[in-house]
Amino acid sequence: MVGLTAIQARYTGVSSRNSEEFTSASRSIKPGLIAAGIVSAWTWAATLLQSSAITYRYGISGPWWYAAGATVQVLLFAQLAAKLKLNAPYAHTWLEIVATRWGSLAHLVFMVFGLATNIIVSSMLVLGGSATVTSLTGMNTIAACFLIPFGVAIYVVVGGMRSTLLCDYTHTSVLFAIIFTFIFTVYATSGYIGSISKMHQLLSEATQVMPVSGNAQGSYLTLRSLNGLIFGIINLIGNFATVFQDQAYWQRAIASRPGTTVKAYLIGGLAWFAVPFAFSTTLGLAAVALTAVPASSSPTQEPTASGFIPLLQPLTQSDISAGLPASFAAVTLLGQGGAAALLVILFLAVTSATSAELIAVSSVLTYDVYVRYINPQATEQQVLKMSHAGVIIFALVMGIAGTIFYYIGVSMGWLYTFMGVILGSGVVPIALCITWSKANRLGCIGGSVIGFVVGVAVWLGVTSGLNEGVINVDVSNYEMLGGNLASIAIGGIIAVTVSLIWPDNYDFAETRAINLPVVRKTTAHYVQDVEAEKKDAPVSVTSASDEAELDNELDPASLKKAFRFAVWSSVIMTLVFMIIIPLPLFGASTVYSLAGFSVWVVIAILWAFCSAFAVVLYPLWESRAALMMIIRGMVKDAYSPGSGAYVPPSTANTATA
Repeated sequence: MVGLTAIQARYTGVSSRNSEEFTSASRSIKPGLIAAGIVSAWTWAATLLQSSAITYRYGISGPWWYAAGATVQVLLFAQLAAKLKLNAPYAHTWLEIVATRWGSLAHLVFMVFGLATNIIVSSMLVLGGSATVTSLTGMNTIAACFLIPFGVAIYVVVGGMRSTLLCDYTHTSVLFAIIFTFIFTVYATSGYIGSISKMHQLLSEATQVMPVSGNAQGSYLTLRSLNGLIFGIINLIGNFATVFQDQAYWQRAIASRPGTTVKAYLIGGLAWFAVPFAFSTTLGLAAVALTAVPASSSPTQEPTASGFIPLLQPLTQSDISAGLPASFAAVTLLGQGGAAALLVILFLAVTSATSAELIAVSSVLTYDVYVRYINPQATEQQVLKMSHAGVIIFALVMGIAGTIFYYIGVSMGWLYTFMGVILGSGVVPIALCITWSKANRLGCIGGSVIGFVVGVAVWLGVTSGLNEGVINVDVSNYEMLGGNLASIAIGGIIAVTVSLIWPDNYDFAETRAINLPVVRKTTAHYVQDVEAEKKDAPVSVTSASDEAELDNELDPASLKKAFRFAVWSSVIMTLVFMIIIPLPLFGASTVYSLAGFSVWVVIAILWAFCSAFAVVLYPLWESRAALMMIIRGMVKDAYSPGSGAYVPPSTANTATA
């Protein structure tokens, strides 16, 4: 990544030596790369491991509820992204909007929610990543907890937001390549499974050996899964918190071109759906199917017969909670090659999401702590230095947080379902702040705080009631369901109710003025600023034409139209994912025949191909002009060293004259 950043700076003139480029990539990124960044940032180790674990537990309902329950947030976030460009087009963080509209108290309260989100997400990343590195290299787990964030911090400090997105694109490309490897192994070439029909047969046999409690006929081949549905609700609520309150997703909206922000989030959300859906439909189901495949030493071929020895022993609950079904399936199918492939994509998922968290928290520490409370008159160079320092500071925090959770012994699966309990109450108030002129300051602050308290209280109460007064992390779905629902519902009800009774009448004029570029200046000041910019920052290949084009894309009428499109498209897709498709199938209690299951698998594979096209090939097409410029520059350097470097148009014209 450091090398790519250097190539980009040499041959295109894009450099991260100013704070705006470092934190927001000059707000000029095209939708394909933003979509790839969304897919990469939203693909954690938990995405791959826990989706397969949920599939192992609940059958084919697992891939659907995991993917759908974490896709709709990104789709709905398209609305917030459109409102961001309309109501605060030059903001660096979502917290700047909160501070401008509601003042310091609200700013500090929601900063706690935001940073708590970043710390919890980062802890899961480090927990999963350190386990991966330890398995791959034998490195001490604690050392890995610090190596991962600090290793990623190097290229983030060098390249900033644009480097992070390039890293995202690279990792997403490798991710899909390995997913396709597993898909074709399981459904085409494996001697143990090798076809959709064989998978269906093995899943039917596995149902007889270890039926799923709460599923229709105990089958793995049905969407009628009570526990799967409960998990879907928990997943939906918890992931609202991690999207709406995580600066990493706002950062991509900020970096995106105004005219294509909504498009980027809709593409990114739909493309991401395929990652857990196709991956867990492959390895999660394979882990179940392999328990019905006889080992070479088995005296009988019938899974239900006495003395049957399976190729893969049924996993314990602790193994499932740790996300091991995918690992066992990969090793059983492909040996050490499968283990290496899985470790590679887990490591890439961790490092890519880590880079997103580092640049996100760096922005918060810079603009919402340093500039707002410590040095409001900070110069460009001071802001840039603080941005770099923020990356290093949070890398250290990530290492410490990962170490703490490692010693506490909290599993990644438990932490994933618990997120919504402590974070969910802030979801509705934050959305209202950005989108609703009538949102009441005290109502939204109170809703967030009271919702948090009620959510934790409900979780403690239900946990105690169902476990004979014992409070521990070994709990069922019902405790998490109660806490998650209470947190987001109470926070939302209080915020909306108070806002309806005592509505504000906010016109967003102040938020639109956040960091607004100063246009009207005296001639002397203008000349001084131009000279300073020439000294302090390189001229980008797209600076002159793109800045004018970006200003045109901020036309209020166009942005309002984009918001309306975001509303109806995201709401329709949310209804399709969460209600129209799964609930009738849940009510029908259908156990899929071979034909129905074949359609399911084919859809998963086709969706994966479409997603790969959207986030791997489409960004290349979008950036074809820049890629050709880089290639031409490198060819020139090869024949005449030094002649290929980017020359700003004004400099070239002067030399010609």
